[in-house]
Amino acid sequence: MTECIAIGKRRIGRGNSTYCVAEVSANHNQDYDQAVRIIHAARASGADAVKLQTYTADTMTIASSRKEFRIGGGTLWDGRNLHDLYREAWTPWEWQPGLKKVAEDLGMDLFSSAFDSTAVDFLEEMGVPAHKVASFELVDIPLIRKMARTGKPLIMSTGMASVEEIEEALQSAREAGATQIALLKCTSAYPAPAEEMNLRTIPEMARRFGVPVGLSDHTMGIAAPVAAAALGACIIEKHLTLSRATPGPDSAFSLEPHEFKAMVEAVRTAEKALGEAHFGVSEKEEASKVFRRSLFVVENVKRGEVFTEANVHSIRPGHGLHTRHLGEVLGKRAIRDIERGTPLSWDLVVNS
Repeated sequence: MTECIAIGKRRIGRGNSTYCVAEVSANHNQDYDQAVRIIHAARASGADAVKLQTYTADTMTIASSRKEFRIGGGTLWDGRNLHDLYREAWTPWEWQPGLKKVAEDLGMDLFSSAFDSTAVDFLEEMGVPAHKVASFELVDIPLIRKMARTGKPLIMSTGMASVEEIEEALQSAREAGATQIALLKCTSAYPAPAEEMNLRTIPEMARRFGVPVGLSDHTMGIAAPVAAAALGACIIEKHLTLSRATPGPDSAFSLEPHEFKAMVEAVRTAEKALGEAHFGVSEKEEASKVFRRSLFVVENVKRGEVFTEANVHSIRPGHGLHTRHLGEVLGKRAIRDIERGTPLSWDLVVNS
């Protein structure tokens, strides 16, 4: 069991703050300067890291007009040809070393999803601090082994994966030398509906597989990442765009900078709110103890008069005897005259 991994200077896992990753994906729209602006927006929004995707259309698929290569089934890209889509969405490889420097100069990590062996080699030459396996590549065992042999931390998304497929990916990575592995719960729909997120899988994955678990999220909004953090997600990966109004393959399910910032802030608040199992008075609650109920004399009482339910009540504030003593007090007599509003104490009660 590995409760933590380390990417760059950051420890990720139990007992550490959630590692928030901004996915650039295709939101640069083939404009290097826009990619740089997205990275700056990620930093301003509180991201810990930026993620790219490293592929070409030809390393993803082949150029073919056959029906098998036409997208369908109710996706954002229905009707598109796979090769054409990837040719539009790819991030030019020559950009990536420069983008890594931009991110690192801003104090963030930058790594990427490699989609084939040549991409892994390229990213190794770039000196990325970790490797990412996309959900669709979780069944590419040779690719996983290639990444694992680098000795770098390995983050694997698990969209669509069965328990057996996750186990096979983990075993293959470990046999190839990976010692730092994290898994991401993912629903591979774009956008993903909330009712299909099944976020309770996150703690179950951590229990079952013994590695840090996070969320790769494609829902609209920030509720799912915040809920995931509350369930123990140690990584949150979310697509970032400068504006959803700018058309692009991924922009429709990406967060804008102000939304990404709100997500990070909400995740940080959730982390603080989780705390630890605790009973009793907290530091900030101490001043509120006075507002508890206690026993007070609520009518003027003469010396020797009997305490009754009419002249002794359980009321706020908490300066009098504990309410558990009401039965002991009733029927006893006042040791002296007592003014209405006096907190009841044992020295006002005749001990007989």
